[in-house]
Amino acid sequence: MKSYRKELWFNVPARRGFVNITGEVESCLRASSIQEGLLLCNAMHITASVFINDDEGGLHQDFERWLEGLAPHEPIGRYRHNNTGEDNGDAHLKRTIMGREVVVAVTGGQLDFGPWEQIFYGEFDGRRRKRVLVKIIGE
Repeated sequence: MKSYRKELWFNVPARRGFVNITGEVESCLRASSIQEGLLLCNAMHITASVFINDDEGGLHQDFERWLEGLAPHEPIGRYRHNNTGEDNGDAHLKRTIMGREVVVAVTGGQLDFGPWEQIFYGEFDGRRRKRVLVKIIGE
């Protein structure tokens, strides 16, 4: 069995945003030369997420509105975590809702996706560099 590992780095200039990283992940798969196996892609920061969904702008706006309704950024004082001097208590909750990682089957050297599926990096406390791990195992 072969193994491949790569870190992808992102710096979203806004507090929140969604980035389609499917192309970068597919590049990792090509570089690995693995034809059959599993690909793990996970956010290596506790205020960011990796998830699979449709690349449709209205849906992304729905995510933003829904997440802000569940865990609004303000008032800052609503989160005990922010008593540490941080202002990102909401970002930790948003990451928990959207998830830490995805696992995708690799078949015939391709990501074995269903219709419309794409991989996204979700940022909930941006404006600094954060990394995503891509780990692929297989033959």
